[in-house]
Amino acid sequence: MNIYKSKSKEGQKFLKKIISRQIDMEGDTLFEVKKILDDVRKYKDTAVKKYTKEFDNVYLEDFEVKEREFDFAESKVEDDLKKAMKKAYENIWRFHERQISKGFEIDIEDVKSGSKYLPIEKAGIYVPGGKAAYPSSVLMNAIPAKVAGVKEIIMIAPPSKDGSISNEVLYGARLCNVDRVFKIGGAQGIGALAYGTESVPKVDIITGPGNIYVSMAKKLVYGSVNIDMIAGPSEILILSDGLQNPSYIASDLLAQAEHDELASSILLTLSMTEGKKVSEELKIKVRELPKEDICIKSLENYGAIIVCESEEEMVEIANKIAPEHLEILGFGKGISEKIRNAGCIFLGEYSPEALGDYIAGPNHILPTNGTARFFSPLGTDTFMKRMNYISSTKEGLENLKENIEIFAKKEGLIAHERSITGRF
Repeated sequence: MNIYKSKSKEGQKFLKKIISRQIDMEGDTLFEVKKILDDVRKYKDTAVKKYTKEFDNVYLEDFEVKEREFDFAESKVEDDLKKAMKKAYENIWRFHERQISKGFEIDIEDVKSGSKYLPIEKAGIYVPGGKAAYPSSVLMNAIPAKVAGVKEIIMIAPPSKDGSISNEVLYGARLCNVDRVFKIGGAQGIGALAYGTESVPKVDIITGPGNIYVSMAKKLVYGSVNIDMIAGPSEILILSDGLQNPSYIASDLLAQAEHDELASSILLTLSMTEGKKVSEELKIKVRELPKEDICIKSLENYGAIIVCESEEEMVEIANKIAPEHLEILGFGKGISEKIRNAGCIFLGEYSPEALGDYIAGPNHILPTNGTARFFSPLGTDTFMKRMNYISSTKEGLENLKENIEIFAKKEGLIAHERSITGRF
């Protein structure tokens, strides 16, 4: 893993690459995703079957998971995992129920107005699958929707070559009382949720992470449905005062790097000595991992140790990167108050990013690629919409009558004016 001084030419070049990194939404992939979405909109289930065969190497006549499949999955999941998932369920639920917005009402001169929050009726959640199983993503998608009061949750996940979805993922769906589950992945799955097919209901919002095809498809269907965010490769940024345990830091960098060759793992430290110690720990620990090759490529291309000159410089860099995960080691809570852009902040050496991935309570579906500057983590509010209302008495309207008429005349909207004057 390369070590740079923050002011060096190489350090500046690396930081510029990370800060400006975006998902490649152009070229042949864009054309291919548009074609898939157009086909799903026109040919519905027929197109979904075609692309499932092409991309997942399995032909499915019926996509929906049956009750017997849920029963079988539950019988196969180990008891210790069930226990862990139930504990995670409790913590995630408790955290998200505190996010519920209550709305408000005000009364100004006999005109009452306010806002109220309502759940979205149908939500589609995407859970990555195929070779890997991510039951934690089921919990992180479905629980906020349930807490918000969504009437129907439709889950999709890519099938494996034998036409199944992992037992752990199906158990998670049952644990969260997901209403219906379909064996569909990729852009074709996003299209099915966005437009509806003979089998899959059209939803109002699509949430959940996926590969480049999924992210691009979500971006393209936005407007037909709402989406949570455009997710890119996972990332972590660690800030250290230079006096921390290098083994802990190396472990947390690798925990991110093993996700994907495109994942980004960066350490900002005040000590060159610490940077070198972390680098040595990485060399040792990476050899012990099943995904050694993925980690090495990730660290080589999108990882680095940056030696900074001051705490202020660290904060400035962190806010520019706007990382998905931000660990702060050794500075205390003071420095976290200066952070404006991050998906989730992890404070102290016993708050590793993996704690948030599974069981702490806050959602692990977070903005990436610098979008923490304007996106928020997935939460209960993701599955709710705000509706305003106005209720005026005759006296209230009369009090504001003259001002409304002035606005309407100035804007040339005479029918607006007469809708007021005609009442008096």
